[in-house]
Amino acid sequence: MNAIHTSHPQGFLAIELDGAGWDGADITRAVLAAESAGFHAATFTDAPAPGRANALQRAAFAGPVSRTIALVPEVDTVYTEPFHASTQLASLDYVSGGRAGWIATAAESPEAADAVGRSSVNGAALGQEAAASIEVSRRLWDSWEDDAVIRDVATGRYIDVDKLHYVDFETPAGFAGPGYSVKGPSIIPRPLQGQLPVLVQASLLGEVAVDAVDGVLVSGPAAELLAAEVRDVRARVGASVSVIAELDVVLDAHGQAASERSAGSDRARFEGGRAQYAGSAAGLTDFLTDLLAEADGVRLHPAVLFVDLEELARLVLPDLRRRGALRPVVQDGTFRDLLGLPRPASRYPIASAAHASAGK
Repeated sequence: MNAIHTSHPQGFLAIELDGAGWDGADITRAVLAAESAGFHAATFTDAPAPGRANALQRAAFAGPVSRTIALVPEVDTVYTEPFHASTQLASLDYVSGGRAGWIATAAESPEAADAVGRSSVNGAALGQEAAASIEVSRRLWDSWEDDAVIRDVATGRYIDVDKLHYVDFETPAGFAGPGYSVKGPSIIPRPLQGQLPVLVQASLLGEVAVDAVDGVLVSGPAAELLAAEVRDVRARVGASVSVIAELDVVLDAHGQAASERSAGSDRARFEGGRAQYAGSAAGLTDFLTDLLAEADGVRLHPAVLFVDLEELARLVLPDLRRRGALRPVVQDGTFRDLLGLPRPASRYPIASAAHASAGK
């Protein structure tokens, strides 16, 4: 879970890669371009469609072909089994060498409900589903102690079963949806990071406790109001949680003004109720410099990925680095390192030791 991390004036930049498409060549091209540009994290929106790899699958594909960029897919907490989400995210952490994170989403979706044969979830129940899924995942990630895999050839033992733990989760009283339980342990070892960083939208805070997450994604109705929204969320979550601003971006590019591009057909993807910036690269650099003084990071949503990414790589990120607004990209670092989070110990050995001590 989260821990108070060292404060510093530099921020990080993430970029949403949904516009890359979903075949292997496009994913590789996009993630390598973002990494080469110096982005610290790449996110993957999950919008199920026939024949389309989901966000977690695309992030997993990007793991072996990238080296420094964190890979953070959206994974639904309402209509995805939490046991499956937990184990797949842990696998992503191994595939990426410890660079995985999770944007835990919970949105009303009658289509998704129909696909899995469930009633549609809405209102406060969305947050309850998210909170339960996050808690299940965290318990499952802790259910293997770090040294549970022993590979003892002499005795023929691969794991020390005494270092695997039942999680014994049950949905709390008053849970709005169908209750469930998870016994555990997980089916794969503890993730490389111990616990993957978990991010949620600010709208889920309340049902999802602040101490259950490591980052909060914040938007606003307009770009000029975004810094104020960041300050408001910061006051709610304190210094222990990263506050990450969300910004749609369309830049002057290829001889066409941003205003023309945003009014054209390429504007179709440029939506979602987020704050928006449309204009020059220089203007965006000034805006991000000020915003990164308030937020720990900013996630950019380009109107047209490869067009706007070219301008961001060529003009915006280099200037932000010259101004000292960006953290350096760390070789062989983890996503927890980027967020300033220490690697946590598993909760279960501590609990088992305390129980054994009490029995004496």
